[in-house]
Amino acid sequence: MNNIDVGTIADETEELALTDIEQEDLDAVDADAKSINYSGQDFDVDGLVRRLDKRDIVIPTFGHDDETIQAEGFQRAFVWRRPQMDKFIESILLGYPIPGIFLVKQLDNRYLVLDGQQRLLTLQFFKEGIYESKEFSLNNVADEFKNLTYKRLTPEQRRTFDNTFIQAIIVTSDGSADSLESIYKIFERLNSGGTQLTPHEIRIALFAGPFIGFLEELNKNADWRSLYGKKSPRLRDQELVLRIVGLFLEAKNYRKPLKKFLNTVVSAYRENSAKNLVEVKNVFESATAILAANNGREHFRLSGVQLNAALTEVVMVGLMTHIKANPAQINGAQIGDVVENLKRDRTFKEAVTRSTADESQVTYRLERAIQAFKEC
Repeated sequence: MNNIDVGTIADETEELALTDIEQEDLDAVDADAKSINYSGQDFDVDGLVRRLDKRDIVIPTFGHDDETIQAEGFQRAFVWRRPQMDKFIESILLGYPIPGIFLVKQLDNRYLVLDGQQRLLTLQFFKEGIYESKEFSLNNVADEFKNLTYKRLTPEQRRTFDNTFIQAIIVTSDGSADSLESIYKIFERLNSGGTQLTPHEIRIALFAGPFIGFLEELNKNADWRSLYGKKSPRLRDQELVLRIVGLFLEAKNYRKPLKKFLNTVVSAYRENSAKNLVEVKNVFESATAILAANNGREHFRLSGVQLNAALTEVVMVGLMTHIKANPAQINGAQIGDVVENLKRDRTFKEAVTRSTADESQVTYRLERAIQAFKEC
């Protein structure tokens, strides 16, 4: 019998769950919410699978570099277990109502899947007859459907499967920032149940482009990894890189909610790759190298091992700002004293632990950190 590390399971569950700040971000009121046009259309299962096979319907994945996709990177890995897949196919064969899907129609008339990945892929796997290199036969179903594959369906069952209609809600995207922001807000309202997407997981899809690749390049930096720790399965490390870069570039334009500010930054710099942001890349890498060489992990944490995102962003932005202004005058040995002095400042400590997205808190801790790093 295998031993199970309960602590490890608890850590993984906690890592996958939304944080209080992420939930607050999702719940934030949209002061400038706008209406958007959409339509409904019914697709039969046979037509959906055919379109998937021809890539007329695309299920985007993060990191997939396809310039023809206006909103790549949205879906996480396939997560349904076999019992869920089997019962979904059984529901179709029984004629049960099937939940709809959510699509975005692009300028090239292809559809991108924003909600419905699990259902569509299950349909495709079953019709192909293969899942994870094995025959896809039904097991977790009523006896009359046991061991059935698509090829072993009776003519009546096959017609039921192929001709079942699934409703799609379709929004047309012109690729503009306003259009993508509206789609972002729509999906937030659909984003419930199961494992909810974080604001950043939605963001990297709808504002995908060279800038997202630039953020991931910084996120892979060896010194940054030594400072942050293990990769986050929910991309919180990449979002923190975005917060750092966003405040370094656009702090004067910061307004809450945080998600809106970050969306604005990603939209503004969407087409900028590393070659267009050489200075940002250089000062980020210089800052992480200096911190990594000077007990940097402790500078991102108030106590214990838990990284504090608000503290991390201002330590990084403060040091990056100083490096930009005085590239030859950095004394790494003094950084520890500078950060410890900041941590002992009660007002600063409150600014990195309470109401951290408020404009006044962000402004105070940034100005305080930038001033403090001038001592290095």
